[in-house]
Amino acid sequence: MRSPRLAALELRRFGRGKLPRAALVALLVLPLLYGALYLWSFWDPYGRLDRIPVALVNDDKGATADGRRITAGDDIVAGLRDSRSFDWHQVSDAEAREGVENGTYYLSLTMPADFSERVASSSGDSPQTGALQVRTNDANNYIVGQISRTVFNEVRAAASTKASRSFLDKIFISFSGIHDKTVTAAEGADKLNSGLGKAEKGSKDLADGLGDAKSGSDKLAKGLKKLNKGAGDLQSGSRQVADGTQALADKVNGVYAEAGPFLKDNEKTIGDTAGLVADSAKAVQDNLDVLVAHAPQAAKNARLSATVLADLYKARCATVTVPDPFCPQLKKAEQAAEDVAGVADDLNTLIADQHGDLTAMRADLGTLRKQARALQRTAPHLSEDVADAVKKINELNDGAQKVATGAKKLHTGIGTAQAGATTLDQGIGTAETGARSLDGGLYKLADGSDRLAGGLHDGARKIPDYDKHDRDERTGVMADPVQLASHDLHQAPNYGTGFAPYFIPLSLWVGAMVAYMLIPPLNRRALAAGSPAWRIAFAGWLPVVAVGFLQVGALMAVLHWAIGLRMLRAAGTIGFLFLVTACFAAIVQWLNARFGAAGRILVLALLMLQLTSAGGTYPVQTSPGFFNAIHPYLPMSYIVAALRRLITGGGLGPVWQACAVLAAFTAGALALTALAARRRQVWTLDRLHPELSL
Repeated sequence: MRSPRLAALELRRFGRGKLPRAALVALLVLPLLYGALYLWSFWDPYGRLDRIPVALVNDDKGATADGRRITAGDDIVAGLRDSRSFDWHQVSDAEAREGVENGTYYLSLTMPADFSERVASSSGDSPQTGALQVRTNDANNYIVGQISRTVFNEVRAAASTKASRSFLDKIFISFSGIHDKTVTAAEGADKLNSGLGKAEKGSKDLADGLGDAKSGSDKLAKGLKKLNKGAGDLQSGSRQVADGTQALADKVNGVYAEAGPFLKDNEKTIGDTAGLVADSAKAVQDNLDVLVAHAPQAAKNARLSATVLADLYKARCATVTVPDPFCPQLKKAEQAAEDVAGVADDLNTLIADQHGDLTAMRADLGTLRKQARALQRTAPHLSEDVADAVKKINELNDGAQKVATGAKKLHTGIGTAQAGATTLDQGIGTAETGARSLDGGLYKLADGSDRLAGGLHDGARKIPDYDKHDRDERTGVMADPVQLASHDLHQAPNYGTGFAPYFIPLSLWVGAMVAYMLIPPLNRRALAAGSPAWRIAFAGWLPVVAVGFLQVGALMAVLHWAIGLRMLRAAGTIGFLFLVTACFAAIVQWLNARFGAAGRILVLALLMLQLTSAGGTYPVQTSPGFFNAIHPYLPMSYIVAALRRLITGGGLGPVWQACAVLAAFTAGALALTALAARRRQVWTLDRLHPELSL
């Protein structure tokens, strides 16, 4: 008899009475108890978190910062109530503690009394961390505690972001304040630069004026030097004349009694002396002209220099708030110039006062020269005119003495004037050098202040000046700079859809396991008839496969129409589950056929191994090494991966791989079942008297 007919006869037994029919119905419904009920209970737990009672304690007393009232605790309470993440019950701290302990509340969230104060401190001088207090009790439920950590981390992040916005907003306002102060500093630097520019120009004018004064004082000093030399020559010449005339007068008067004989003996000497007197008178007369000609101009130059320095000192030192650093030198130069001008004025006054005497002196010198020349000419016959000559010589001697005395005074005054002019020239030179140094220093200072002003303006442009809109944008970004741009390529709409690839094969394995409790793994009629082993194996496999197909149809219909499972590839999912049913039936058949009663225990053990190593809940990499080691060698590992792609989407590579693995397991299990059937056709004592019977 062929295998399909044997399988049909095996299934027909379930229609011969009420109990077999009930057993068949139970066999079809049993996978629903595992698959549909499990998925239904886990279908969308996160969508019903608002049914979980949680205690909410708000002890926050609020705070005031920068004139604003902060109630961070009230804000969080309002946000939590709007979020409906849990069933919030606002109670006291004591009620929350007691409720978490006795199970009234699964957990509690507490805002302490200083919560707002700590949040507000983030924008103050001593920032502190505000702490939300969470109390859990794993004795109530471990999973709720894990879920609460995710929810409360979001609450903490939102509260931290709000506190950070206040702190950062104050920073940006400070930026604006720094910007304004820098602009003010830059404007002050501009004014400083402008003032230094004027000061630098004034110092340049001062240096140029002192340069002009130095030039005039130098000319004055040189002129007075020449004048002093002329006065010296005048003094020397006049003294020689006076000494000569004195000697002559003394000699003439001394020898007057012996004039005749003496003059006769000294006619030549008298003539030579007269010639010398004439030459000396001419030299004195010429130098006297130089003195008279240069004295007024020298006085005028000295007075002009003194006036220039006095005006310069008054402008730079007497009428300004901050005098130049060279005012002491300017004062000395002014005093020296005034002294020189006084000497020059005195000299000019002396010359003016003595103008008549000098004119007379010049005339006397001319007369003296003429008389000396006449005496020189008349010397040969001087003896005849001795009386007249003695008289004239005495007169000449008196005039020469007066000229010598005046020349000495003149030389002394001009010497003093020359020394003052030299001091004036040196003082003005020192002042000019200082003014040049001052001008150079002020130039560098002006250049530095210009760079300072430019740097402050550049700094002000670089320092941001945010208005309220800009501050709001930037504080929003900096308070929460990293946003999670989550994109789920193939999103499972709920918790149940995500776990369906795990619970569906579990229910089908249980269905195959229970099916072989009612249907023998090896057809007894075929064994008794001595049918081929492969036919016996197929005859025991096909009925369970048929029942499995019905189980798949019933299970998927309930999951889809009653519970709401949405499959991206529904037809592919159903077809793949038919292959899964065939594979599971073949494996369970072999274990029962080969090991008998012990095979049922092995079926259950194999189910446990597959459930723990398939990675149906957590990734298998998070499991201990043993489960990672057996993961690639068990069919459910491939089934879970393939069903995820078929239900939620994605590439079909894992589906085709799973199909190949399931086909290989199915063929291998059927071959091993055929081998077991061949062995069962031989009766042994163990078969007649089994050690264990279930």
